[in-house]
Amino acid sequence: MGVKVAIIGSGNIGTDLMMKLIKFPRNMELAALVGIDPDSEGLSIAREHGVATTHEGLAGLQQMEAYRDIRIVFDATSAYAHKDHDRALRADGKKVIDLTPAALGPFTVPPVNMEQHLNQPNVNMVTCGGQATIPIVAAVSQVATVHYAEIVASVSSRSAGPGTRANIDEFTRTTAQGIETVGGAKKGKAIIILNPAEPPMIMRDTVFTLSDGATEDQIRSSIESMVENVQSYVPGYRLKQEVQFERFGDNNKLHIPGMGDFTGIKTSVFLEVEGAGDYLPPYSGNLDIMTAAAKATGELVAERIS
Repeated sequence: MGVKVAIIGSGNIGTDLMMKLIKFPRNMELAALVGIDPDSEGLSIAREHGVATTHEGLAGLQQMEAYRDIRIVFDATSAYAHKDHDRALRADGKKVIDLTPAALGPFTVPPVNMEQHLNQPNVNMVTCGGQATIPIVAAVSQVATVHYAEIVASVSSRSAGPGTRANIDEFTRTTAQGIETVGGAKKGKAIIILNPAEPPMIMRDTVFTLSDGATEDQIRSSIESMVENVQSYVPGYRLKQEVQFERFGDNNKLHIPGMGDFTGIKTSVFLEVEGAGDYLPPYSGNLDIMTAAAKATGELVAERIS
């Protein structure tokens, strides 16, 4: 038997995380799925798999007999709701893994700083775009000084449920902050695009960095190594094409508004993320990378407290 955990949020992200925990439990046992809609598909699927459910939110979870033994709670609701959830769960002594962009706890991106914050009462999984792109920025930062990093995350509009859409503003702010605090860039920017294409396209991400202090070969090698690390828990994560470079020197400086002239290397990385299909279609790689990262973090937290 593993450490007992619960998931708050029976939407796309919560349900996909639930299926990962059911299929590959490792050292965690899913004790409850929490929602607010009694007709939620996620709650229905949970009951089919013998998982206890409530449609009365966190208050309903707190009233369940299993709540006493639950050690870790994953929050897959919204940044707004998470503030109240975090306050109550901390008071009850529960470890919180936050899949919303609330950013109340320290950012955690598994291949970059997975073990750094495991003793904290709340850790934040940044955003789907952050989980996909911050490892690349960090890979460049490991060998060079990154003065600026910009990411563009394009996801299928079909994989963006009400929670994702409600968190768009928080997404851009939180991801940009994560690019700096975890990725190591001096300045970061994030953009998200909801792609309405039919048939739906899988998640695609573009990462641009401006850096100096390392060669193209050093940067390429670091990025390729990081991609392999991410693939260890998200097999559908891959480079779309070879890493691209553009060099700027004294004779062709790149002028950046608000930053001045830049000399060094511009690195362009093009990624795609295909989901594992545990609950959602493979084009929902944006959700898959979040739930896979949360599960990987939860496993380490469970190791520490078991």
